[in-house]
Amino acid sequence: MRIGLLTEGGYPYVGGEGGLWCDRLVRGLDRHEFDVYAFSGDEAQEDAGWVPLPPQVSRVHTAPLWTAEDDGVVYGRRARRRFSEHYGELAAVLCAPTDPTTPGTRPATSEADRFATALRGLAELARDEGGLVAALRSETAVRALERACRTPGAQRAAREARVPDLLSVAAHLERALRPLSLDWYEEDGLGAVDLCHATAGGLTALPGLLAHHFFGIPLLVTEYGVRLRTHYLTRPDASPAVRSLLAAFHGRLAAETYRRAAFVTPGNTHARRWQERCGADREKLRTVYPGMDAAPFAEAGESPGRADPHTLVWVGRVEPAKDLVSLLHAFAEIRKEEPGTRLRIVGSPSDPEGAAYLGHCRALAAQLFPDEADGPHSVGANPVSFEELGGPGLDTTADAYASGAVIVLSSVVEGFPAGLVEAMLCARATVSTDVGAVVEAIGGTGLVVPPRNPRALAEACVSLLRDPERRARLGAAARARALELFTVEQNVSAFRGIYLEIVARTPVRRLLLDGTGDPLPFATPAEAHVPGHWTDPTPRAVPGWAAMDTPVPATETAR
Repeated sequence: MRIGLLTEGGYPYVGGEGGLWCDRLVRGLDRHEFDVYAFSGDEAQEDAGWVPLPPQVSRVHTAPLWTAEDDGVVYGRRARRRFSEHYGELAAVLCAPTDPTTPGTRPATSEADRFATALRGLAELARDEGGLVAALRSETAVRALERACRTPGAQRAAREARVPDLLSVAAHLERALRPLSLDWYEEDGLGAVDLCHATAGGLTALPGLLAHHFFGIPLLVTEYGVRLRTHYLTRPDASPAVRSLLAAFHGRLAAETYRRAAFVTPGNTHARRWQERCGADREKLRTVYPGMDAAPFAEAGESPGRADPHTLVWVGRVEPAKDLVSLLHAFAEIRKEEPGTRLRIVGSPSDPEGAAYLGHCRALAAQLFPDEADGPHSVGANPVSFEELGGPGLDTTADAYASGAVIVLSSVVEGFPAGLVEAMLCARATVSTDVGAVVEAIGGTGLVVPPRNPRALAEACVSLLRDPERRARLGAAARARALELFTVEQNVSAFRGIYLEIVARTPVRRLLLDGTGDPLPFATPAEAHVPGHWTDPTPRAVPGWAAMDTPVPATETAR
């Protein structure tokens, strides 16, 4: 089958979120054909280029969401009227009270239908007129948003919006609705695929919604990190009006995506709970864990004796959410109980905030653990070392995990802990904070403590440092669990089955032709699910003679 793979800020670009698992998925499903539709994250990502693509990737379409030139489309009177109507309806939904029990408000299903109708109306207008960019940047859009905010019955935060707030919201909506102006929605574009697979929610899935609207293409949405949650946590400095309106837009978009999708595949129970809270139907949810390549960690996993029994290891990206400050304070308590213990912090920052945080952690480590000199003319070694991959003895991530007896995760915010799974593949005992999907990932093969609790973290680490047999049991169980649930093979196999299930339920409506223009034989597979009265769950009436308890006598056939 032909898959339209929808990505944002990742595959097929060299750097970006989610690019690795997309590459593994495409290479694992080499019997299918892939058309990649990718949104780039920024100019630097575009300049970095693409990863090598396998032959099953037949076409790649890219578009930037971070910039958009004025399309130069000038609407006539009728088109301007259509835009005002649809954009005004969209703004009205965003300003409507969210509580359906409030007097004078519409039911939630009615608001969802209004949002979907307005979104489809704008998409059809962009298709008919050649774009929406100029219209979304016009004063008409700001005026429509202002009228919606001043309408009686609008939510309080919307009524309090000022001109700067309206301009900020209008600018964000212009960026968010840029996918509507693309030329992807043609018969030879997304109309030619059998299935759209959005590798994230939010704007990534928007082309899939339009392909479903224009051509009836089924949509599959995969979320390893819920984009809606990210929108709720960003823009802390924005005004209440801006936060409220943008949260309403992204919430409505997520709900519409879940409603139209054939299946939604969360990467863990944590993401699944968010999706259910946002309206996803439980019957459409299929949990598919991320797939990790177990081969690089096989040597470490099969030789747990390489570990230094007195070393703790932390591996990851240095940033405030990882809470290395609590880890350092916990290590101070650990050193009181086990003076010979070392802590290796392996990682580097990815932005200026992370670099500043790393500097703060280095200063704290120097303060908590002053050098212990052997004499007046020697310099002691700090028990905490800050290292990066590629340094002495740390060629790979597996080398970092293999060097420690206990792997520590101290985060206060975490989605699916991929680094923790890597430590499990290395057969190492782990101590983690109870955040995100940590408990679901380890499943009882490691110790879990509350976040921001250095004392609990220290006690758990000390208990494992003093019990090598327990460390070995937990490490072996962790490796067995990771090999069973979190490998590339199980991930690819799960999506292979979901692809087939979706296509089997979706009738193929287009006629495939061969090189001569004749219908291609056997191009349309037999459908496993054909709509009709025989699929109605309501039982049909049974004739009276069929319901008799006494057997019906057989009649003799005439000679």
